[in-house]
Amino acid sequence: MALTTKPHRLDARTQRPPFTAVVHSELIKVVSLPSSVLALVGIVAVGIGGSLFLGLTLESSGVPSVPSIERTMADVTVPTVVLGQIIAGIFGVMTIGAEYSSGAMQTTLVAVPHRIRMLAAKTLVTFTTVTAVALAAVFGAWAVTNPIYDGFGLGAPLTAPDVMLALVGSAVYLGLCAVFGLGVTALVRSTTAGSIIVFAATLLLPVLSSVLPFGLLSRVIRLGLLGNAGDAMGRVGIEGGPFLDLWSGHMSVGAGWLIAAVWAATALVVGAVALRTRDA
Repeated sequence: MALTTKPHRLDARTQRPPFTAVVHSELIKVVSLPSSVLALVGIVAVGIGGSLFLGLTLESSGVPSVPSIERTMADVTVPTVVLGQIIAGIFGVMTIGAEYSSGAMQTTLVAVPHRIRMLAAKTLVTFTTVTAVALAAVFGAWAVTNPIYDGFGLGAPLTAPDVMLALVGSAVYLGLCAVFGLGVTALVRSTTAGSIIVFAATLLLPVLSSVLPFGLLSRVIRLGLLGNAGDAMGRVGIEGGPFLDLWSGHMSVGAGWLIAAVWAATALVVGAVALRTRDA
């Protein structure tokens, strides 16, 4: 009598969860962490609130005699970029740092043994969440302030050249800052250390670089900083300007996108290597 066997069924514990399930799990972690939700609310608050403050104080601070879309858009995007970059970076830090500080990382790696797969899911959730919230912040800032600027003949309609790109660029920059924070914290495994690195890279280093002795080295440093790249991404570009000019210190919008992406990608790769080669 011939013996028949049923096809071997893998134990559920040995099956690799689908990537969509891992992403869904990471999204649940984000929305269930009060500090992360507060950070997202903070991005919207500082983006809209800061731009509204600049708009309401325009008359008292001095209305420009010559209309300039570049200046108007700077008032719209600067609060989101300058203040939001720190919040976004710390959001990325908390995305993985909270699991290290609480010891939950070991549980996460048991559920998702493939560490790079887990990091990829965290990266996707972090970038898309922060970018989406930042888009709401910058477009909200434009919506509430543009009527004010229109009253002074300084309006910046969305159909004007590079206005839409400046708004989108500001939001994407915050998403890249969050990824940068995620990457460096995967390396240092400390929420405090990760937050300090984010603060230094986005805000402190651009300030310190401005006091460096003028020379070739200081010019190279200024053009390569993450914070300066974010400033370029949220700015209306100068038509016909160079992509990157070392001598004048000019950074185009496209150069800002490239430099910010390199910072985020480098941090993520270094963090991924550390995550894969070290014990949890």
